[in-house]
Amino acid sequence: MVQSRHQESPRRCDFSAGKWVYDQSYPLYDSNCPYLSTAVTCQRNGRPDSGYEKWKWKPNGCSLPRFDALKFLGKMRRKRIMLVGDSIMRNQWESLVCLVQGVIPTGHKKVTYNGLSMAFHALDFETSIEFSWAPLLVELKKGPQNTRVLHLDLIEENARYWRGVDVLVFDSAHWWTHSDQWSSWDYYMEGKSIYKNMNPMIAYQKGLTTWAKWVDLNLNPRNTRVIFRSMSPRHNRQNGWKCYNQKTPLEFFSHPHVPEQLLVLKGVLRRMVFPVYLHDITTMSAFRRDGHPSVYRRALNQAERQHPREFSSDCSHWCLPGVPDIWNEMLSALL
Repeated sequence: MVQSRHQESPRRCDFSAGKWVYDQSYPLYDSNCPYLSTAVTCQRNGRPDSGYEKWKWKPNGCSLPRFDALKFLGKMRRKRIMLVGDSIMRNQWESLVCLVQGVIPTGHKKVTYNGLSMAFHALDFETSIEFSWAPLLVELKKGPQNTRVLHLDLIEENARYWRGVDVLVFDSAHWWTHSDQWSSWDYYMEGKSIYKNMNPMIAYQKGLTTWAKWVDLNLNPRNTRVIFRSMSPRHNRQNGWKCYNQKTPLEFFSHPHVPEQLLVLKGVLRRMVFPVYLHDITTMSAFRRDGHPSVYRRALNQAERQHPREFSSDCSHWCLPGVPDIWNEMLSALL
């Protein structure tokens, strides 16, 4: 639990430490939710097991309330909540929309799209649940000769969409550490200086610091809640973390792995004046090697289902219903 300077009362529960418990009453919706993208509907895509949908998180010192859609909409009445970040944040947005949409009658809800951003509107509640695409938070622009330049100190182009929102939930980690062949930029730029290479964690710290300064200067904690969700773990390492055909969570870690990104993020949050809540889902999600789409990120036909191993595995995103539903139970409890 990291508070930037403003310590919450010590009685607040630490949701990040606990264990996964099998619960037959989950999931809280099914994969027919109309707002799910194909890549996460693992059941519809032919995944043969469904046990991964039935785990709930039990924090050590307290209980995590079950998600209550009407209660959440009541808290969000006449408010905008915006999830900002990469495709895993979109994964979480789809989960949140599916968790609430079932209690809203047809005709009283709609989704609007604007480029890569989208918003779900619960019309009777005057509530919108929005997703804003900004995987690096700072600006990625075209440079001369079609080069791609990551501006570590520019953010306004993305941040203009965040003004006037009541609850902002951010994430940014994965794109910073893509290997060279998947990297989204050719150069870093800071001020007038251009860099071809930079330690990715230093670049990440600079980008997050630009975000932190923007929040400190532009938002008022009386009007806006800001939450930063820690990085979602990938399970594509060889040593027992591969996600294909995994049916149960890991029981324990021989040595818990704390990603460097999390240490950088905590350092940046500590230096902020604005009270940002760190929503730490990294360790709890690391147990869930069973929760990824793996080869079921698209519909496999009968012939393909005989040899699923031959297809590339997605061990980064999450099947829905699934793990992000629990992140959203936490989010609802935080609010």
